[in-house]
Amino acid sequence: MSVSGIGIRSGLTVQTLVDMRNQLTDLQRQLGTGKKSDNYAGIGIGRGLTVGLRSQISSMSAYGQTIGLLDVRLKLGQTALSEIGSIARSSKITTLQSPFVLNGGNQTTEQKTALSQLDQLLGLLNTQAGERYLFAGKSGDQPAVASLQQILDGDGARAGLKQVINERRQADLGAGGLGRLVISSPTATSVTVAEDFAGSPFGFKLASVNSTLAGATVTGPAGAPPGISVDLTTNPAPGETIEISFNLPDGTTSKISLTARAIPPAGPNEFTIGATPTDTRANLQAAITSAIDTLAGTALTAASAVAAGQDFFKIDDANPPKRVSGPPFDTATAVVNGTASNTVNWYIGEAGSDPARSTATGRVDQSLVVSYGMRANEQALRTTVQSIAVFAATTFSSADPDAVGNYDSLKQRIATALNGAPGLQQITDIQAELAGAQTAAAAAKDRHQHTTLMVQNFLQDVEGAPQEEVAAQLLALQTSLQASLQTTAMLLQTNLLKYL
Repeated sequence: MSVSGIGIRSGLTVQTLVDMRNQLTDLQRQLGTGKKSDNYAGIGIGRGLTVGLRSQISSMSAYGQTIGLLDVRLKLGQTALSEIGSIARSSKITTLQSPFVLNGGNQTTEQKTALSQLDQLLGLLNTQAGERYLFAGKSGDQPAVASLQQILDGDGARAGLKQVINERRQADLGAGGLGRLVISSPTATSVTVAEDFAGSPFGFKLASVNSTLAGATVTGPAGAPPGISVDLTTNPAPGETIEISFNLPDGTTSKISLTARAIPPAGPNEFTIGATPTDTRANLQAAITSAIDTLAGTALTAASAVAAGQDFFKIDDANPPKRVSGPPFDTATAVVNGTASNTVNWYIGEAGSDPARSTATGRVDQSLVVSYGMRANEQALRTTVQSIAVFAATTFSSADPDAVGNYDSLKQRIATALNGAPGLQQITDIQAELAGAQTAAAAAKDRHQHTTLMVQNFLQDVEGAPQEEVAAQLLALQTSLQASLQTTAMLLQTNLLKYL
């Protein structure tokens, strides 16, 4: 005779124990992982939210990586710009205070210092952040600027800055060294000063003439090519003057002013009144010629070097470097475009017409793109390199009587350019724009951190298992399981004898 009730109860008890054991395992997993389930089905009605929440967290993480990369590049860019600004300021002060003392060659100590500063500038403009050259525009995979030697001395058949300066100087001074001016005497009492060729971009350009010479007829500038004329119908009085103003190749102006003197000899910027207007005309013509010759050897030569620097450095995709059409150069009448085969391009990065900042961008938020690109040929950077390069490339001769005046004229122009003209881009303007990008990126980073924390908390509410509740359930289940095991063990040991 069997006791079937015991068998049935035992089977039910074993299944219950298995279920309790599985529940215990799941609670232990929840306690260890902090998650309600290891699959979406076990999450419950909130499982539809988890995909979107995790996608949002992933997006925040991607933006964070972009912001981190931008932060490195922007900091390196700001450091380079600060160094460039410091070199520009130092060079300006040094140049202005530089005396004309040739140091073992045809340059001053300050010019040799400028050469070292130029090398530093070029190195800074080739700053890299990882694999990207920061000042090369969209061409971040290649250097922004050529080497110091290439820029100054050229590269094989390609001319460098020194050659461009030399050719431009010949074109501006002309064969006679008078700045492409022709000084003549059409009549016994008249002097004419005229440009040598209508429309030529070289040499002096007559701007105006002003006279207090009594009895003199002064006309011009007029004609093609432009000229001025001074006709002495009577002798001037002592102390009366004539002043001729010129426009120079670099956009500056200069002038000569001559004063009539009764008793010879005439000093600098003077002419002697002769016995007759014809004698006076001869003295005036000689004084004009001498004054123009000196001005050509000083201010014009310095302006020519600066203009050559503009021709060489002011380039982009639409504007190649400029060269004097020649040889011969001293009679040239036109400027032509340099080519890739005959002229070095100092800036070898991307040189499009779009804003430099737009050449490198990074999306730091769903609706925010930060622009942080730079080009070495931007006006502020180019002017700094150009000015220091021209100063470093120009040479002088101790045998030249105009060398001191030439040097003084050049260093004034270099210092003025390094100081920056009002209304034109400054290095600090670029820094301010990058600082704006840094601020925007930092603000986006803060937003992402707060958003990520909020989403993670929400996701934890959906997916997470409350640790206190799980621990309590686990403890209760362990107690129940232990009691069930004890009861089951007792039931399994029951036989008919014990049952009866």
